[in-house]
Amino acid sequence: MTDSEIKEIEDRCKLATPGPWKSIVEGRDIESADSFIMTGISDGEDIWSSKRGADIYLTGATTADQDFIAYARQDIPKLIAEIKRLKSK
Repeated sequence: MTDSEIKEIEDRCKLATPGPWKSIVEGRDIESADSFIMTGISDGEDIWSSKRGADIYLTGATTADQDFIAYARQDIPKLIAEIKRLKSK
C-alpha cells in the first residue's frame, strides 16, 4: 500500500462524522425501535449527551453489515496508525 493510498483513506476518515460510532440493533441492544448507528458516543456516556452526533439509518443492511460499518469508524484509524508504525521501522 502506497503512502498516497494511506493518506486518501485517512482523509476520508477525517471527513466522516466524528466517532466513536456504535451499532444499535433492535432486539439485541434495545427492546423496540429501529436499528441504527449512533455517532459520537463513548462507552458509558449518556445517549442523550449534547456531544452525540446524528444517528445513521441504513436500508437493507444486515446486522453484520451495520456492525461492520459502525466499528470501521474506530478500526480504520487504528489500522492506519499500525501501518504507519510498521512502515517507519
